[in-house]
Amino acid sequence: MYFVTMGELIQLLKTEEFTRKSKIQLMRLRASDLIIIDDVMYMTMDQCEATVFFQLIHQLYEQSSLILTSNRSPEEWTELVGNQGMMTAILDRLLHRVEAIHMNNESHRLEHQQKIFN
Repeated sequence: MYFVTMGELIQLLKTEEFTRKSKIQLMRLRASDLIIIDDVMYMTMDQCEATVFFQLIHQLYEQSSLILTSNRSPEEWTELVGNQGMMTAILDRLLHRVEAIHMNNESHRLEHQQKIFN
């Protein structure tokens, strides 16, 4: 199992060619049977970031199990990438044989915080 936030993942992917640490981390990720990516599409991606993310998803497709968490629906993701073709290709691989679990719109972190301060 490998856990990473989307921000950390994009940083690793962008620096893989330049840093040994990123290469090692991504080798571990690619060798994992289960990869959990937290906060997917939390922030806007530029074209380079979308490309390296697509390449990773393409490599992992039908090789590893993925768990993705996101506060945004896949319909909103295209807006954050700005390239509908790229996002369609990413979603095509991510949503093939998917089991989607929709949570209510309330933050579990805030719910816990409210219990503490009440």
